[in-house]
Amino acid sequence: MTISADHAAREHASPVPAEDALTEAAKKFGITAEDYMLPARHQIEMVDPEGRLLPEGEQGTEPGHEYPLPGDEELLAAYEQLVVGRRVNDQNSALVRQGRMAVYPSSHGQEACQVAAALCLSEGDWMFPTYRDAVAVMTRGVDPVQVMTIFRGDWHGGFDPLEHKVGIQCTPLTTQLLHAVGVAHAAKLRGEDTVVLAMCGDGATSEGDFHEALNFAAVFHLPVIFFVQNNKYAISVPLAHQSVAPSLAHKAVGYGMAGERVDGNDVVALLAVLDRAVALAREGSGPLLVEANTYRMQAHTNADDDTRYRESAEVAEWRAKDPVNRMRAYLTDRGLLDDSVEARIALHAEAVATQLREGLSEDVPVDPQELFRHVFAKQTPQLKEQSALLADELARDAASTEEAGK
Repeated sequence: MTISADHAAREHASPVPAEDALTEAAKKFGITAEDYMLPARHQIEMVDPEGRLLPEGEQGTEPGHEYPLPGDEELLAAYEQLVVGRRVNDQNSALVRQGRMAVYPSSHGQEACQVAAALCLSEGDWMFPTYRDAVAVMTRGVDPVQVMTIFRGDWHGGFDPLEHKVGIQCTPLTTQLLHAVGVAHAAKLRGEDTVVLAMCGDGATSEGDFHEALNFAAVFHLPVIFFVQNNKYAISVPLAHQSVAPSLAHKAVGYGMAGERVDGNDVVALLAVLDRAVALAREGSGPLLVEANTYRMQAHTNADDDTRYRESAEVAEWRAKDPVNRMRAYLTDRGLLDDSVEARIALHAEAVATQLREGLSEDVPVDPQELFRHVFAKQTPQLKEQSALLADELARDAASTEEAGK
């Protein structure tokens, strides 16, 4: 990593010695810096696939890696968003088949990661999603139709990132991690109380941008949480062909930051781990890497044939770990969820699906001049010439059509 920027606030931008930062963070938990960086020996899991709360000794916790159970109100809010997220995924897949959207990378089966990522953040925090994280963006409060604008083939992302503090979803792999680190660095220079959550998949950990983002964040001790949704495949490439590390969370050690791995289909554990990660980052403990083990139940996108690279038995095995069913069983067993609450949540989910259907069925006026309007802040002579040529051609076509109609 080469850093040559001349910061005005150089005393605030100077790197914090990694050893000192890690030692101070580890002291809070009474453990060594090495134990602080290394993930727990077993992934954190609080609720099993049948919806039963695991005994504390079976949750994967150990000294320095203990997590309190989230509150009932937070869990109910998370379940509602899980149900909405599942309905959104299924609705969007149907809209693609109907030709109302060009493409949709479904997060069916990964909704727990999506919901927890959004709910762990405060209003002033930032989230940088991947192209598969539409449910997380909606959970963050962005209008569902605006979120899906990019997937119908429009030229812009559909919403204002600054208003919602959510980066635009984009297809280039891992670029959002660098954007996240830049925002976190700027916030630290300004003295702002901001935490940034950067989302990526297991395939992104093989990219150079992943290294650059984590290294910069660690050297400058930035409040960034790198949230890796390990869904076992980088399109068709299985994880075993990407990395032979004990886990992706273990990669944190090489950068001098804390790592943790969590059951990505257990929203209770996800909330517990991410809530603590946000708190640690906000109080100055530096960046953290959280790996969530989950599974993409559907194809990579509607253009993908997943039967060519994975067996149906594998999909069936993960279907039994469904995050929505797991949370429903857990809340019902605890008496927090009954038929009336379930009905209200179902109505909410259907209302969002209706909003998507109606919003994405509207014809969007096309202005060809938008091809030239936002390429540069100041339009170049070449673009002006091309714009004028197109305007002339459109005017002649309109005149010709009008004349033919007489």
